Amino acid sequence: MSGNETSGKVYLVGGGPGDPGLLTLRGRELLSRADVVVYDFLANEALLVHAREDAEIVFLGRRGGGETRAQAEINRLLVKHAREGKQVVRLKGGDPLVFGRGGEEALALAEAGIPFEIVPGVTSAFAVPLYAGIPVTHRDLASSVSVVTGHELPGKEESAVDWARVAPGKGTLVFLMGTTHLPEIAATLIANGRAADTPSAVIRWGTRAAQQTVTAPLGEISKAASDAGIRPPTVFVVGEVVGLRDGLQWFEKKPLFGRRVLVTRARAQAGALAERLADQGAEVVPFPVIAFRDPDDPAPLTRALAEIDHYDGVIFTSANAVERFFPRALAAGVDARRLAGKIVAAIVAETAAAVARNGVRADIVPERYVAEALADALASHAPLRGKRFLLPRARVAREALPKALADAGARCDVVEVYRTVPPAGGGERLAALLREGGIDVVTFTSSSTVRNFLALLPRGDAQDLLGASVVACIGPITADTAREAGLKPAIVANTHTVAGLAEAILDHFQKERR
Repeated sequence: MSGNETSGKVYLVGGGPGDPGLLTLRGRELLSRADVVVYDFLANEALLVHAREDAEIVFLGRRGGGETRAQAEINRLLVKHAREGKQVVRLKGGDPLVFGRGGEEALALAEAGIPFEIVPGVTSAFAVPLYAGIPVTHRDLASSVSVVTGHELPGKEESAVDWARVAPGKGTLVFLMGTTHLPEIAATLIANGRAADTPSAVIRWGTRAAQQTVTAPLGEISKAASDAGIRPPTVFVVGEVVGLRDGLQWFEKKPLFGRRVLVTRARAQAGALAERLADQGAEVVPFPVIAFRDPDDPAPLTRALAEIDHYDGVIFTSANAVERFFPRALAAGVDARRLAGKIVAAIVAETAAAVARNGVRADIVPERYVAEALADALASHAPLRGKRFLLPRARVAREALPKALADAGARCDVVEVYRTVPPAGGGERLAALLREGGIDVVTFTSSSTVRNFLALLPRGDAQDLLGASVVACIGPITADTAREAGLKPAIVANTHTVAGLAEAILDHFQKERR
């Protein structure tokens, strides 16, 4: 390392087998701090939602469907970024040191004098069978488990696998990356003493919506997997514990199992919707199409805060506005006490909850979560004529509420507290994601998400790219924006909240199943 190079640090982080909820707290913390995130296709892209918006994201390639980088090149890449003084997360599927070449990368870093840390991950060897309803050990059936590489072709000279010791007995055998050599592995196990009628299972993309499980006796598993079109990546399990699958299945019974849902909400806000959908078994694909920025001109808000005592009420039409208004207000010396006696209105319960987190209770939350209903609720609360309201909101928003207040004789000062912009880049990745198929639902939680989603795609190609994907909207206003753009919303939430949208998606697919 030369004298003008400043060393950063590399974190080899296990991302788990695929379900984003299996990422460790330490892994999430490091992702949120990283300057650079380097990942390959076994690490779920959904984990990138935890990365900083300005982090450099490096994708290493897709096995079986594109070019991948050589290990030596990956090692050089990690060293290069660290020597530039950057904090680097090398995100790997499963656990970094369980057949994951994390050891090779750590040794390369050590030889280069680069500080590193290894963060364990949930290994697919245990988690994938579990998600298929297969415990790798059981008091009555298996008291041991062996994890074996499936990359090594059985029968080769000087094999690292002692098949004569691995095959016999009743312990569970778990093979990782063994799809290509499945016929040889099964035959070698039988030849070395494992009974041909031993229950076995091949699980593809375990813990994800695409999870596919095939079971058969060991002597027939290769043909069964081939007939089912099983391709990598897989986990191959051999042992009596596979027979427990029928009674222990849980993941595949969730109502949204097998569904992939694209969430277009801003990164910081995607969590609530993602969690509700994941709880029902969906695989969430976060793809934020909006980012938030401060106003170009903060002066109008500064003036409004200076005149806060002259307002009769403050109206919040989004949680985003709440989250940006109160910190600015506090910095200007305006805290909750200055809002005492004023009418505080919130358009939905979620917005009211955001207001409450800042020490203020909303006086008005309409039953219908649209601007017109909020105007009616304000009018029912007190006469509006002569009243003056402050409406902090985004730069681009519907004018229905200010107009309704003006028609009722009130004054409404609309002040920009944030603006929404499309994220930098991402258009090609979004088009590729849709073109590959497998997205069952695309969600929109505001008119901005609709407009920015379409702006990222080639003009006129949205319908073709969406294909059979279902369009789901949080409410009628968002749905109208989608229709005006030529989309056809199949799901419109009756309750215009994240919880309502998740419930509407669940209802849609339950009806389809029936």
